[in-house]
Amino acid sequence: MNNELKVFFYIKRESRLEKSNTKENVSYPIIGKIIIGNSIAQFGSKLSVPEHLWNVKSGIATTQKTLLVHFKDMAEEFRRRIGIDRSANTYPKYNVTYKNLKRFLKEKYHIEDIPLTQLDLPFIESYDYYLRVERKLKAESIVTIVALLLKAVRIALHRNMITYPPFLGYKLGKPEFVQRTLTAEELDRLISTPFKSSSQSFIRDLFIFSAFTGLSFIDLKQLTWKDVITEEDGSLWISMSRQKTDIPFNVKLLDVPIRIMEKYKGLAKDNLVFAVLSQGRINYALKVIAKHCNISTKISFHVSRHCFASQLCLSQGVPIESVSRMMGHRNIQTTQRYARVNNEKIGSDMKVLSNRLANKFTYSANNQ
Repeated sequence: MNNELKVFFYIKRESRLEKSNTKENVSYPIIGKIIIGNSIAQFGSKLSVPEHLWNVKSGIATTQKTLLVHFKDMAEEFRRRIGIDRSANTYPKYNVTYKNLKRFLKEKYHIEDIPLTQLDLPFIESYDYYLRVERKLKAESIVTIVALLLKAVRIALHRNMITYPPFLGYKLGKPEFVQRTLTAEELDRLISTPFKSSSQSFIRDLFIFSAFTGLSFIDLKQLTWKDVITEEDGSLWISMSRQKTDIPFNVKLLDVPIRIMEKYKGLAKDNLVFAVLSQGRINYALKVIAKHCNISTKISFHVSRHCFASQLCLSQGVPIESVSRMMGHRNIQTTQRYARVNNEKIGSDMKVLSNRLANKFTYSANNQ
């Protein structure tokens, strides 16, 4: 008796009558066939593959790129551009996204990776649910993670790794922008509070410097004395381009940031204005500093940029167009997110308006 076992696979194509000319690069189901002697059994693999990727002779799909492999390649391309037109601060987001994708595939699909051609709308919807409900991540984190996945898919589409947008119909909701800034009293307390620790004093001064100039952390870290310009009237300006967007900006230095610069002049190497520590160490120290100053607002170094926009500029009557230019924003809508409109500012604006309109209108209660 012949009990030889044979297993092979084939794709189940449409018949000539079923085949439609409007369907290009259609994926067909992969069918398995088992032969033992004269007995034959078939089974569905629950997988499908485009016809042009199927090798009839060998009965296997030709090699195609998978999601995690493609994502790693995209992250590596980004890494190579750091310092040229990409920020090193963004790179860790790629690692976080990769780990979440890998964990999702293993927990939900029980696989190590997935072909790009197998991605579809249910995949991204399931991934969104997984991050929000099961991982309980914050909305800001979800937006970052999913946005990088969407970017990977767009690149795959542009490079013809896939022939159609698999996530068509999915919309990534953006979380409401939470404006974080110190109150005027908290900012004043931070400026005036003495510190015994020289390192804490230095980190406080860096925060204050950015609060008076609007510089982001990476721009402050890369600030050199060549970026400090002296105008004909003797005023000092910072003139450089934002590392994140390469948009040029100019901001006049007031007395406080000038004094901070003079205080630490000559201590940094390579013509840098400040010897800035890592952002993680600074943010940790700022929490200790905030507690020392009785500041209840949740603080990070980026809060200094909010302070510049809201407390130092907009609340003092600086036009939003000027603030937008000084902060190096692409458009004024971005600047508007930083605007902190409070009762004090509204009261001040209405007082100015009242003075302007004084004696311009006369109202008589007796008019019929």
